[in-house]
Order: sequence, then structure tokens, then C-alpha cells
Amino acid sequence: MDREQSWQVIAEQRRTLAELLSGLSAAEWESPSLCAGWRVRDVAAHVALAPQPPGVWSMTADAVRARGSFHRLNHDVSVRHAQRPVADLVDEIQQHADSRRLPFVTNYRNILFDTLVHAQDIALPLGRSVPMPPAAAAAGATRVWTMGWPFWARRRLRGVRLVATDVEWSAGEGDEVSGPIAAVLLVLTGRVGAARPRLTGPGVARVA
Repeated sequence: MDREQSWQVIAEQRRTLAELLSGLSAAEWESPSLCAGWRVRDVAAHVALAPQPPGVWSMTADAVRARGSFHRLNHDVSVRHAQRPVADLVDEIQQHADSRRLPFVTNYRNILFDTLVHAQDIALPLGRSVPMPPAAAAAGATRVWTMGWPFWARRRLRGVRLVATDVEWSAGEGDEVSGPIAAVLLVLTGRVGAARPRLTGPGVARVA
């Protein structure tokens, strides 16, 4: 997928997620997401913040408070923003759906898979559905497979060959694991438990 197509999918996913969030109950907002230690509202806040990047000095201050840990920084900033009323979080996601602003430390390829996966982080534990366009999921899977940190997919999934069943995509060598590209992307980003019901092949046990 090229840059323009990627941004179109990002905008569509943001709008779809905002629509889903607008219908959640108070209890569902507080439910655990697929991200360990993150509630639904924390993930929603993270998605809302992506097109509202902080300045360099603000990010530096947050990094110091997080003692240099990217994961801690990401979590703490999102949890802090999640204290806002849920209606405000939904409005932010809707209002900035078409925004192409980015934190200076990332790029649109990362925002594409980030948006796709975080929509699933919210939807799947709640029994909801946010369709993931196969071509976009394939682009996201390629990005995660080749980028190394923070997922280290090639190292973590050594000895496994991942094969998508709904789009032309494969990676790795070894025992085959096949499934829809959406499930493959979840595996690559560490959401193995959520993806496993849709996976088949001799390598499934190894992945799990």
C-alpha cells in the first residue's frame, strides 16, 4: 500500500473505532483490552493522542519521568489522557480521523498497523467486530516483520512460517502457521491468544 492508501485506511479505522466506542457502556470502557495492563479507555486515549503529538520538550519530560522506558512512557501518557470524559475521547478520535500529523519518532507505516491492531485490542475482548482490510493488514504485517524493535517478530517467531489465507503474504521458515492476515498481524504484535482460534497448522503450538 502506498502512503495515500495507508492514510485512507487509518482515517476509516479511526471513524469505525469512534463509532464502536460511542456505544459502549461505562463498564465496557473500564474493561481490560488485549494490551496487558491497559483498559479499553487507555487504548482509546492512545489512539486519540496519535494525531495530537506533543512537542519535543514535553516528550522529553515524559521520557525522563518514565526513566527512559518507551513502554512506560506510552502507558503513562495514555493513562493520563484517559482520565478525560469518554465522550471527549470519542470526539477527539472523530475530529482527528483525517489528520496526518505524526509524533516525530514515527511514520505513517507504523501508525497504520498501530491503528489496525489497537482497534482489535478494544473490539475483540468486548465481543465486537472491527473489520481489518486485508491489504492494509498485509502492509502492517510486513512492517512489523521487518522492523525489529519493539516486537522482534523474526526473532520471537524463529522456526515458524506464517502464511495468510486471505491475501498473498508469508514470512519465516519452519513449521507452518496459517490464518487470515488479521490474525497473523495479531501474532506478529504479540496478541497470540486472541489470534489462536483462527490459526491452523503444525506450528500453532510453537507460536503459543
